[in-house]
Amino acid sequence: MRRSLTLLTVLAGLAVTLARFALLARHVRRRGTAGGALRGALAAHDEVWHGKAADSYVELQVQTDRKAPLPDDRWRRGPRKGRRA
Repeated sequence: MRRSLTLLTVLAGLAVTLARFALLARHVRRRGTAGGALRGALAAHDEVWHGKAADSYVELQVQTDRKAPLPDDRWRRGPRKGRRA
């Protein structure tokens, strides 16, 4: 009897812990509170264990931060200023 009570207590504690994690996951998904922190932690992990993955992560960040170039006159059709038609 005592052994089954101990097992039941451990299983109940595990169920409560998993339910709390499920509630936490729902909260994070709704509010988006862990996006930057999780991305930073995974980037640090990749930098330590996967060198090429860290390089590609840095390259993706640079591409994301890069601003789009403004359109130039070269892309317009027709005559341009200072040029014969």
